[in-house]
Amino acid sequence: MVHRARIRLISSDYKVLEEICNKIKEIAKRTGAHMSGPIPLPSKKLKITVRKSPCGQGRNTWDKWELRLHKRIIDIDAEQRTMRQIMRVQIPRDVKVEIELY
Repeated sequence: MVHRARIRLISSDYKVLEEICNKIKEIAKRTGAHMSGPIPLPSKKLKITVRKSPCGQGRNTWDKWELRLHKRIIDIDAEQRTMRQIMRVQIPRDVKVEIELY
């Protein structure tokens, strides 16, 4: 029985996220592991509105800030050689990675 691994990648920068997905694709292709993905999930939008002026005097002007979290899922065969190479991939600090074996 072949075990599978589900890799979840979350980042605010989609370009960095795509680079990491391409590295994982290359590893899967080199090792011959069956892979499906990366599957893009809906982006989560965090919106924050704050007052521009610190005091209550003057106009009611607001600043609007938005943070988008992009998500990808990759399903791959969890062979020992493949998983070791995936674990060695250099991942930036702003990317969150979750690996689930099932």
